[in-house]
Amino acid sequence: MARVELNTRAPDFMLPDLNGKSISLSDYRNRKNVLVVFNRGFI
Repeated sequence: MARVELNTRAPDFMLPDLNGKSISLSDYRNRKNVLVVFNRGFI
């Protein structure tokens, strides 16, 4: 698994939201803060 160093930009990625719509981190570019939460084992 790749690690991201502290105080560096996160790599762009794409994941489905709860409704199945694809969302990418770059969709939120130019926003001051973005919180990303990964739920392991979510069904």
